[in-house]
Amino acid sequence: MKIRFDEMEVTVLPQFKGGEKEFAANMFFDGTNRIFKGRLVPGATIGMHTHDDSCEVIFVLEGSVVLRNGYYTYTLKQGDIFILNDREMHSFTSTGEKNMIMMLQL
Repeated sequence: MKIRFDEMEVTVLPQFKGGEKEFAANMFFDGTNRIFKGRLVPGATIGMHTHDDSCEVIFVLEGSVVLRNGYYTYTLKQGDIFILNDREMHSFTSTGEKNMIMMLQL
């Protein structure tokens, strides 16, 4: 299956999961697979949350982000991939001076 994010509508989610500013994303969901191409402007956050029925894979395409998963803090930059298990609490904060662009698979 081929997915063209540049042909999808962008959904803007203000204060996503209780975060600051907004999360903008092209979202693909076919009933089984959920994949996002998301953007956080500098200083934007996605609030602390969990996924009860899926793990999450994050691939940073541009910029940098701080990921917190309960007890630990990780700084991710372009090219980094991070895997969160289901029910693992986590949040994101976009850092740096450029937009942070990431691919998420849930």
